[in-house]
Amino acid sequence: MALRNVVKVGDPVLKKKSRVVEKFDDRLATLIDDMFETMYDANGVGLAAVQVGILKRVVVIDVGDGPMELVNPEITLQEGEQRESEGCLSVPGKYGVTCRPAKVQVKAQDRHGKWKVFTGEGLKARCFCHELDHLEGILFTSKVVGELVQE
Repeated sequence: MALRNVVKVGDPVLKKKSRVVEKFDDRLATLIDDMFETMYDANGVGLAAVQVGILKRVVVIDVGDGPMELVNPEITLQEGEQRESEGCLSVPGKYGVTCRPAKVQVKAQDRHGKWKVFTGEGLKARCFCHELDHLEGILFTSKVVGELVQE
């Protein structure tokens, strides 16, 4: 495993859409392992491949209840609404309140191509939405309700 550099706001790669993963091989497994190591090292709870400069539909998440790897994820259910503060490893030191679904269900593949379904509420739901937005080239800053504040 290796730490990867987290791409920061202003880098044009963050505005690009990610491509579907078609090859489930050792390179994908290494990317996922590196992303977990990078996320944990930065004290994050989620990281999309685009944030390490790779335009693939890959996300890793760990909000405290165990690591989740999501390849080719898609949201299949959204319910309710929550307004909470969000930050981003690619936008260091800035936070803002966003409006996200209170409950989210995501269908995704693992590193071997096996499909799984994940459900999350609260922070996990926000994290799913935040990271899947990255795959579409969307930063949380465009979803902030009110002011974006500096830490």
